[in-house]
Amino acid sequence: MKLPFNIDLNNKVAVVTGGGGVLCGSFAKAIAACGAKVAILDLNEEAAKKVADEIVADGGCAIGVSANVLQKESLENAKKVVNEKLGSVDILLNGAGGNNPKGTTTKDYYNIGDEDLEDVKTFFDLDPDGVSFVFNLNFLGTLLPTQVFAHDLIGKKDATILNVSSMNAFTPLTRIPAYSGAKAAISNFTQWLAVHFSKVGIRVNAIAPGFFLTAQNHALLIDANGEYTERSKKILSQTPMDRFGDPEELIGTLLWLLCHDASSFVNGVVVPVDGGFSAYSGV
Repeated sequence: MKLPFNIDLNNKVAVVTGGGGVLCGSFAKAIAACGAKVAILDLNEEAAKKVADEIVADGGCAIGVSANVLQKESLENAKKVVNEKLGSVDILLNGAGGNNPKGTTTKDYYNIGDEDLEDVKTFFDLDPDGVSFVFNLNFLGTLLPTQVFAHDLIGKKDATILNVSSMNAFTPLTRIPAYSGAKAAISNFTQWLAVHFSKVGIRVNAIAPGFFLTAQNHALLIDANGEYTERSKKILSQTPMDRFGDPEELIGTLLWLLCHDASSFVNGVVVPVDGGFSAYSGV
């Protein structure tokens, strides 16, 4: 990956959770392009190694490691591999997360009689286990990797943790209450961590992407004919730039927050990258 600016992350070791996905894979490649040695952690080891192989083929240094962000033992095993192969960790990017249909409603609004309709899931039908899974994947999936890898960061003047929040953290989107609540927790936790680690040299910030096409949301946003769904059209009508973002458009903000020389006094912030979505009132 070629970057239009110079950020020096040479001699840094970075861990990216969820690195086998579209957005975090792009993050991992950008970090590697700045000279860092990158460990790509993902539940899907094949996906993690694929991204790592692409980085190596481009002249960078990376490894793919299998890890479950909901199991501390799995993360501790991954840390042993990272430390052995790459060294002590300087940067942690908590990118693992996602939604689940069991924490999602069918319609934007509840109306009397909805519960009697077939194929309609209302608020009252939300599965507690599904909601719990979404909260755990996003919140515990950030907390546990931080507990495991932050030990390496303590005392380093340029140590950085970057979490991935969402537009849902600012204003909840319809239909996805579990995901919205979980991402709001990430933003709050980012601020808490920034204060908690402020005396030991660790900065903690978050990036809040707007709407980007990924493998996870593709079916929701693009129909079988390759056209925008009604959900997509509604999103774009509230996005002043009138389009979805490209993963590369997150990179500038990402690297600014990770580079100590560029953002050494930035701590505890959640930065939207959303094409104006969070600024638009809808009128």
